[in-house]
Amino acid sequence: MVMLQGVVPLCARRFQVDFQCGCSLCPRPDIAIHFNPRFHTTKPHVICNTLYYGQWQTEARWPGLDLQKGASFLIVFLFENEEMKVSINGKHFLHYRYRLPLSRVDTLGIYGDILVKAVGFLNINPFMEGSKEYPVGHPFLLYSHRLEVPCSRALPQGLWPGQVIIVRGLILQEPKDFTLSLRDETAHVPVTLRVSFADKTLAWVSPWGRKKLISAPFLFYPQRFFEVLLLCQEGGLKLALNGQRLGATSLDQQALERLRELRISGSVQLYCVHY
Repeated sequence: MVMLQGVVPLCARRFQVDFQCGCSLCPRPDIAIHFNPRFHTTKPHVICNTLYYGQWQTEARWPGLDLQKGASFLIVFLFENEEMKVSINGKHFLHYRYRLPLSRVDTLGIYGDILVKAVGFLNINPFMEGSKEYPVGHPFLLYSHRLEVPCSRALPQGLWPGQVIIVRGLILQEPKDFTLSLRDETAHVPVTLRVSFADKTLAWVSPWGRKKLISAPFLFYPQRFFEVLLLCQEGGLKLALNGQRLGATSLDQQALERLRELRISGSVQLYCVHY
């Protein structure tokens, strides 16, 4: 289930929600489900379609769109075995049968005349045993502006078991490195996660500069979006990247409670930092 909360601008003509098979800007990826409300006609309606190898398939049209210009809304996309169902403001509106395998979908794209307030995913947590699905089940806010890099966020009460740090952004065109570090009240850095694009490695770095490589496929690419999750648990931090678990680093509970700052730097544009 994917939940989208927002506002339709007074001057809106159309917007779209695309469940995409990839996040590249060029070439354009396949779009398994294209959900497109249109307001510029005398009878507002929704078009659903599928883009396959650059070609739109036969479109499906639903009249009676219950979205008003200037009004807020809540749209829920429910994914079942054979089809997607959509409700608008608590009322069922349409269903759309899959034309491409749902397993190919890995990117959500929202475009056009819409003010996005929040997006929420309800799914399986990647830190749960046996889980292989993505996106992860953490509701989050989408920011319309980029965050400054380097980015620093205070942790007034340290980290406690069950807390999740969420970092989302875009890798720059010619990246060099990307670092996420956690500092304590004495500016000591007990935890550093470092991404090196020169040798395509991901590693934990100790306070003394010693690297511990993370044995996993390199999942950072130029002009691609990413999501880093750090789950605090007793004895350390678990790491997930784009919904895939990538191991953990050890840290005792006292050290976790003494952490006071999250710092992010490197060749990225940041859109969301949440904990």
